[in-house]
Amino acid sequence: MKIKSYKGISMLLISILFLFAEHTITANVSLPSIFGNHMVMQQNADVKLWGWGKPFENIKVTTSWSNDTLKTVVNNNGHWSFMLHTPKSGETHHITIQGYNKVVIDDILMGEVWLCSGQSNMEWCASYGFINSEEEIKNATHEEIRLFHVNWRTSPYRCIDVDGEWIKCTPETMKDFSAIGYFFGRELNQKLNVPVGLISSNWGGTPVEAWIPSEKILGNPDLNDAANKVPYFPWAPNKPGYTFNSMIAPIIPFTIKGVLWYQGEANVDNSYAYTDMLKVLVKCWREEFKTNFAFHYAQIAPFKDYQKTSGVEIRDAQRRALDVIPNSNMIVVSDIGDTTDIHPRNKIDAGKRFAYSALNKTYGLTEYPLSGPLFKDYTINGNKVEVSFKYSEGLHCTEKELKMFEVAGKDLKWYPAKAVIKNDKVIVSSKEVKAPVHVRLGWTNSATLNLFNKDNLPASSFTTEEWSKVMHSL
Repeated sequence: MKIKSYKGISMLLISILFLFAEHTITANVSLPSIFGNHMVMQQNADVKLWGWGKPFENIKVTTSWSNDTLKTVVNNNGHWSFMLHTPKSGETHHITIQGYNKVVIDDILMGEVWLCSGQSNMEWCASYGFINSEEEIKNATHEEIRLFHVNWRTSPYRCIDVDGEWIKCTPETMKDFSAIGYFFGRELNQKLNVPVGLISSNWGGTPVEAWIPSEKILGNPDLNDAANKVPYFPWAPNKPGYTFNSMIAPIIPFTIKGVLWYQGEANVDNSYAYTDMLKVLVKCWREEFKTNFAFHYAQIAPFKDYQKTSGVEIRDAQRRALDVIPNSNMIVVSDIGDTTDIHPRNKIDAGKRFAYSALNKTYGLTEYPLSGPLFKDYTINGNKVEVSFKYSEGLHCTEKELKMFEVAGKDLKWYPAKAVIKNDKVIVSSKEVKAPVHVRLGWTNSATLNLFNKDNLPASSFTTEEWSKVMHSL
């Protein structure tokens, strides 16, 4: 009897092993989460499709927009990939991947794909509340807007997948998605008449270093020193690379049109390095995604509770980044901010400004406004300083007098100055400074400027003093 029992157990174990073997043989092909039902793929582009399987497994891919059958073999690391050329927007598509098992991706739209990243102001959603949020939630049914939210994860090593899925934009799904991302996508969908895919990967309170590959920070003594000045935050990771590894790297090299970036509030402790940090981030991401994607970013909003002048230093560092980051543009939100709240609740206009920036610079629709006045150059004539701006057409003041201009001499002591507009330039002078050397505008954390251009977009704060070098030497 015991022998029969052993035989029975052996047969049971063999049956279980066969079941596991059968499952292994028939269920090997899998995809990262960024590929799934309801997704948007970048239209008319070369797109990489990748996944995993059993080594030496034969993989075939067919698409609804082509008669071709693509074939490959899973390598010894369990990876496979294909390059697909996508069609223009217009129809709904599907992709079939056949290995030992079959995976079908349904309800695919071709359109424009944008990655929305940064910290809390990009993360902010309707569930948190913003101006007119209840009405916007009710009207948020958009069949051609698809959302992919990357859930919070952190890792000291690069991850191969993220926790997220593509979903259609509805009142229920929109309310927990990036509000700025949603309003940006809605404008693009309406103005371009194409589907829009939005990938939201952000974490409130994260410094820029967390979104940069760690080796790019640790291998640069200056950037590493700056990164060490960021304090510990109990609400967010601050170590270099930790959110890049877990929330950006796994979706690379998914083809995107561009990136929206709203971040900087967590870098007020190392503002002097922010221009270089942002430059490194964009360069690294473009190398990883293997495309010179468009980069549109927001200058942080004025806020009174930053220490000393750290808030305006970040804004100036962001302004200066325009000169070192190709194919980029910066939106200014000082006039729609809230100096008492680090999270301004006018997300609608912020999203629209991002959209107009992209429509103009990325899509070539110049009827949409690109930027407010940006400092260009200055000329000293005796005791007067003539300041010129980019995007200065229709330069005007929204109040009786221009405010927040200052000048300084060689002693770098700053004095309030009188400023008047003449021929789309600003003439600045102060009785206290007979021989001016430098000029600046809005050099306070809470500065809300009253200098605008014809598009009614506000000027950015600026200074001609090289403050970042001074701060770095302290």
